Amino acid sequence: MRKKYALMWAMVIGTAISGLTACNIDMPKETQSSFETMTIQKSDIELPYKFSARMKGQNDVTVTPQVSGQLTKICVTEGQQVKKGQVLFIIDQRNAQLELEAAQANLQAALAQENSAKLEYESNKNLFEKKIVSSYMLSNSENSYKQAQASVAQARAAVNRAKVNLGFCTITASVSGVIGEIPVRTGDQVSPGMQLTMLSGNTTMDAEISITEAVIESAVKEGMNAAQIEKYIAQLPPATFVMKNGTEYPHKGRFASLTGVVNAATGSLTAKVSFPNPEGHLYSGIQGTVVVKFDEKDVIVIPQNAVVRLQDKSQVYKVKADSTATAVEVTTEDTGNGKDFIITSGLNVGDRIVTTGANNVTEGLRVLFPQEVKSEK
Repeated sequence: MRKKYALMWAMVIGTAISGLTACNIDMPKETQSSFETMTIQKSDIELPYKFSARMKGQNDVTVTPQVSGQLTKICVTEGQQVKKGQVLFIIDQRNAQLELEAAQANLQAALAQENSAKLEYESNKNLFEKKIVSSYMLSNSENSYKQAQASVAQARAAVNRAKVNLGFCTITASVSGVIGEIPVRTGDQVSPGMQLTMLSGNTTMDAEISITEAVIESAVKEGMNAAQIEKYIAQLPPATFVMKNGTEYPHKGRFASLTGVVNAATGSLTAKVSFPNPEGHLYSGIQGTVVVKFDEKDVIVIPQNAVVRLQDKSQVYKVKADSTATAVEVTTEDTGNGKDFIITSGLNVGDRIVTTGANNVTEGLRVLFPQEVKSEK
């Protein structure tokens, strides 16, 4: 009887399986999770370091008047490219011209007085040689002559000063560059120290950045003198400037200077990177990012998918000899390429870690199977 019922159940189950198969319904199949691993080795990698920067003209000049007066003409416009020596502003010259004419008149009077004093001195000198006048009169005439010479020198200096002041009424560009904002208008009364505009000498632009000591530690090591630092700067890699909109500036920059003092608060140094600006596309005040690619040698590089984040910790799964995984805490450094990390501690050369599938690994899980172990031998 029992055999009969067992046979019936077997037939029912077989019929059901046949029916499911006939209806093209797949039965669940037992599968094994697949993991990829790698063996840790050291290699060289190029790291793009990024630094926030603001552009500044290498010869930015604040244009101010040297004399007081009414601004009679503005010869340039904001944003205009100008050359060295080009006229920018003109201040009313009438007062300066009158001062020059008065100084020239005073000079003529001083010259006449000098000539008279000279004649009297020479006359008394001849008379003294003939013993007609006393030494007292000769000395007085000599002193008068010297005083007249001093008056001429003062008058001549006054003329030169008046000429300079007259020249100050015409303000020219001290460097080639671009005119900034002009806050004054024709007819305004100007005086020394008042800013008329900012002239950005933009043939070469400087980007000032803060660079960490760790990146260029060899440049500040003890015993490196100024000549060695200059040589080191010349060997630094070229830099790229990326504007805020993501546009990459076509001309490469070079390090121009590097301070020898580390900021105790930030652990960084100030550096200047100079960029040529032949087309005038860069302006003072432009913000962006300076990208410099430094070579890192003999470092451990692993894929980012091998690192599992747990709150403020990073860990990878190391494969033990029995093919099971164990979590190892590591410290990482971003490479900037979006796919790799540099491991600074936690792993050694020869260690095997899980890469693909690391997020699915648990402590003690077997991640290598016999056929995989065989293939790696």
